[in-house]
Amino acid sequence: MEIGALQYTCSEAKQFATHGQIEEWVHLYLNSAGKNPKFSEGLKKQKRHWVGPILVDVDRLHRCHGPENEPNMEYYSSVAHWEYKVGRFEQMFRDGWDAPPPILQHINGALSVRDGNRRTAVLKRAGIKEYWVIIWDDESAENIWNTLRN
Repeated sequence: MEIGALQYTCSEAKQFATHGQIEEWVHLYLNSAGKNPKFSEGLKKQKRHWVGPILVDVDRLHRCHGPENEPNMEYYSSVAHWEYKVGRFEQMFRDGWDAPPPILQHINGALSVRDGNRRTAVLKRAGIKEYWVIIWDDESAENIWNTLRN
């Protein structure tokens, strides 16, 4: 697939996936609009098995980042900063934003949001039941499919 000016949208991620290049899109996104080059570097340290973008029930997504008053998060933001960012994303969704799919890690049957925690919060607040996501597993894509079938 020829790469021109990228928009980092869900539609664009789907196009890359149809050409077997979803991992390439993930790294392009993380190193630009996603503003997370360290995450990209970490993903490159070993072979990853990718699925997506695929429609998944939003209730199955487990965030790892949230406001400091929300328990059981790996990473925290101040409540004010979290609400500011989530509020901006809520408006963008209302305006028809074709948001990039959250990037998830499949861990022991769970789908952990590793990039897109604020987008996921907006989806849940808005009552959106399904959304497009990209999922990786360290061992096999079959592990992901087995979880999604259950």
